[in-house]
Amino acid sequence: MTQAQHRVLIVEDEPGIRDILRTLLQTANYRVVEAESAARAEIEARSHKPDLIIVDLGLPDADGEVLIRKVRRWSPVPILVLSARTMEEQKIAALDAGADDYVTKPFSAPELLARARAALRRNARGSEQTSILKFGDLTIDLGQRLATLPDGEVHFTPMEFRVLQCLAREAGRIVTQNQLVCEVWGPGRESDTRSLRVFIKNIRQKIEPDPTRPTHLVTEAGVGYRLVTPSR
Repeated sequence: MTQAQHRVLIVEDEPGIRDILRTLLQTANYRVVEAESAARAEIEARSHKPDLIIVDLGLPDADGEVLIRKVRRWSPVPILVLSARTMEEQKIAALDAGADDYVTKPFSAPELLARARAALRRNARGSEQTSILKFGDLTIDLGQRLATLPDGEVHFTPMEFRVLQCLAREAGRIVTQNQLVCEVWGPGRESDTRSLRVFIKNIRQKIEPDPTRPTHLVTEAGVGYRLVTPSR
């Protein structure tokens, strides 16, 4: 799919900002769909199946995080948050809800377009890979963000799925800590390896027969991590 075919859904209640975003994206050859509320955004997302959603968090009828969680129940579409909220915990909450990246207002047009291209590239690379992982009786569908055992579903958070997706794209190869943090949390967070270690530990609790002796999600000391799947 070429960039000219990519459809972007803008979810923004301020008409002036919507106008700026529409002009910016159309000039870059994206097709644009717009929504001014969370309720309208979900309708547009289901009917138009956009390749990327750009969403403000301060919507008139619901917080943008609520919309992100609703979309994540049925779609892995890349979601880019564009918000005036700048506190770190607010950004983390949006990413935990299932957003792929976060840009603060006021924003730089070149940076926003670069983040959009990066989100679309990551999604394209992910779709080219096998989206089903199997660890013993556990089956993980990365595309649907669903993990199941014979007796039912296993809960993974949106951020845990994002870590797994990043590792799965490079299955069998080392992924550095900086690369993982940058892809999962975004640029500027490369030094935050503590959060990454917490997520790695949580994922191991769910996929490893013995989390204290991991055989699937392996640490490469001083470098990063490697996802070892049974087929490799």
